Amino acid sequence: MAIADMNHFTVLSSDLERSKEFYINILGLKEGYRPPLAMPGAWLYAAGDQSILHIMAGRPMPVQAAGVIDHMAFTASDLQAVVDTLKQHNIDYELHRMKELEIWQLFCHDPDGAKVELDFSADEPEPRQ
Repeated sequence: MAIADMNHFTVLSSDLERSKEFYINILGLKEGYRPPLAMPGAWLYAAGDQSILHIMAGRPMPVQAAGVIDHMAFTASDLQAVVDTLKQHNIDYELHRMKELEIWQLFCHDPDGAKVELDFSADEPEPRQ
């Protein structure tokens, strides 16, 4: 067996509409086809026909987290626009310039606490704070 690519992440949501607001209106993913499943949720896409993030709702949040995944990371662009949007929605973030990797790393959390990393080209100018 050889792994060829990452298929998708699934996040649990205590409020589907609030989670969709974050991932769609703040991070810029698009809602797309989702088969008719028993649980409410959404499948989100960046581009193309492969969903990259599934949101599952309609059941209580687990008391104990399953697994040990620390965060999910996305390649992104337009650092200033993302910073402006996060500020507009009062979403805290941390921004680090990783010169040796030639990227900016921005970390924030979704409405249910999942850590999200957005990676931007180091060529992007430092955003106005």
